[in-house]
Formats: sequence, C-alpha cells, structure tokens
Amino acid sequence: MSVQTSDIVDDVARDFAARVLGWYDRSARVLPWRIAPNSGWAPDPYRIWLAEVMLQQTTVAAVAGYFARFTERWPTVADLAAADDADVMAAWAGLGYYARARNLLACARAVVRDHGGTFPDSEAALRALPGIGDYTAASVAAIAFGRPAVVIDANIERVIARHRLIETALPMAKREIRVALAPLVPGDRPGDFAQALMDLGATVCTPRSPACAICPLMADCRARGRADIERLPVKPPKKAKPHRHGLAHWIEKDGAIWLVRRPDKGMLGGMRALPGGDWADVLPFESGIVSVDHGFTHFDLTLTLVRRDAPTEAPGAAAEGGWWPIADLDAAGLPTLYRKLTDKMLERDA
Repeated sequence: MSVQTSDIVDDVARDFAARVLGWYDRSARVLPWRIAPNSGWAPDPYRIWLAEVMLQQTTVAAVAGYFARFTERWPTVADLAAADDADVMAAWAGLGYYARARNLLACARAVVRDHGGTFPDSEAALRALPGIGDYTAASVAAIAFGRPAVVIDANIERVIARHRLIETALPMAKREIRVALAPLVPGDRPGDFAQALMDLGATVCTPRSPACAICPLMADCRARGRADIERLPVKPPKKAKPHRHGLAHWIEKDGAIWLVRRPDKGMLGGMRALPGGDWADVLPFESGIVSVDHGFTHFDLTLTLVRRDAPTEAPGAAAEGGWWPIADLDAAGLPTLYRKLTDKMLERDA
C-alpha cells in the first residue's frame, strides 16, 4: 500500500504540534489573563481580548499592572462599555499607542450594542468589530473559542522563520511564515498551540542567544547551529526617522496647572496634556525652562517647556482646559511624553 503525501504532511504536523504542546504543558508562563493548560477552566473572551489589545507593541512586563487595574475597575466588557472615555484614557496613560484605547472603548460598546455583551466566536465576526485586526481576531478566536486560527505575533514569526529557515526579509516573509504555519495548527487545543509558540519565542527562541539545546523543535530546526541564527527573521533596513520640535506651556496658579484635552483624532488623541502649539520640523523660536526627547513610531520629538502666566496667553490653551492640582498630577493620566516633561519641571523646582 502506497503512503499518500497528505498522510506524511499530517504526520509531520501532528508531531510538530505534539512537541510544542508537550513542552507547553511543562513550561507555560503564568500570566494573569491566561488559563493554565489542562486546568479545565474556560477562558474569558473579554480578558483574552483586553490582554491582546494591550500587548500590541508592548511587553508582558509593561502590561501586567495595567491589565490588573483595568479588570479590577471594569471586570466585564459591559462595565468597560459603560465607562467614561476620560477615565479609560487616563487609566491607559503610559501604555502608548493611544488609538488602541479609543478602539478599546468602541469595540466594547459594539459588543454590548450589537452582540448582547458576548464576543462573537469566529475570526470573521471578530474582525468586523472596531479596532480588531487579523492578528487579534485570530488570537481571540483560537485562545478564547478554540478555533483553529493561524496566530502569528513577533515571537511566533521568529520561531517559524528559524525552524523553516525563511530568509526572505520582512514584511515579505510574513506570507511564507503563514503558509508554513497554517498546516501545523492542530484541530484540538489551537489556543494552547498558539500560546505555546508565543512562549517558545519569548523564553527559548529569543532574539539574542536562543537556547536551542532545550528547544522542543531542535531536532528539525533548519537554523539550529548556524552562526547567523540571530538575524532571523530578516529585518528590513531601518529608515532614519525625522526629528520634530514643539513647545508646551506651563501655566500655574495657586498650586495647580492648566491642562487641556487633545483632539480625539491625531497623536495622543483624547488625552489630557499640557497646552502647546503644533510640532514642526524646525526649532522653536523661543528657549524654554526644560525639554525632553521622546520617540514615537514614525518620528522623534524634542518638546520644550515654556512658562505662561495665564491660559489666554498660550495659543489654544483656553479650549477644553481646566486647572489640575499639581499635588494630584498622578491622577491626571498624562501620556508618557507629558509626564516626563512635568516630572522634569517639578524636579527643577524642588
């Protein structure tokens, strides 16, 4: 009897999944949003979705505290949907990529309004929700609902690129990685499989000095032993980021400073901030008290603080603004850029 090619492919996929899941059962990270393997507990789609949104462009260590505070304050998607926008934006302050917080609210409200407070369980329906893209839809479908979705984050990308020796540079390599991974996703435990690959990339197949000797995939990893393994996946050449400059205004009276709310659309949209003008490619025309450098995804910024005596003296400062006690500045929910600037100013005056 001849052996069919499809049978061989299936055997390879089962073996790959078995090794990955066996390792995961022994070595899974303990994370506040995760259900331990073989615990018998059902995952909460709300917690899975919230964690996945928070983890975008951010580390697990940075997210853990935010996740705990969010789920304590808003334990269900209905609680989050009913939250005040300003409270959510303030609670998000410091996590960066603030459009995620606005999308978080929009998505929670859509789930309550259009789905009766229950997350849909398919990739397609999840993808139709505000702020949910391909990755988040696949991740929630697999982890929360056990759908055999192809989940690819940066850690999984690295594991598969090395295992299959994919030397095409990103982002073109993404398609090859997906094609390689898709047939390996098991019909049972797809959520654990995705989380296992995430953990493998985070703890074993790391960007630098991967621990190949303890990797469950070492036997057939095509990149194992190569001197250039750390270059995989191949990154595109970095483009030089433009450098912008801006002014922020320190307006103080009776132990309080004047804060404004930035427009909903645009950088740091909807966040409380110090008033100030637009950011430009040229140096500001006046020197300031203190300044800070801050990196955004597409440009770097030097923001300089100047003192003003009243809101009417600072362009745009009177709109959507109010006095905030300096002693209670921690509760203002300032984004990292402005918190760095206010901290530097307060250290100067101490």
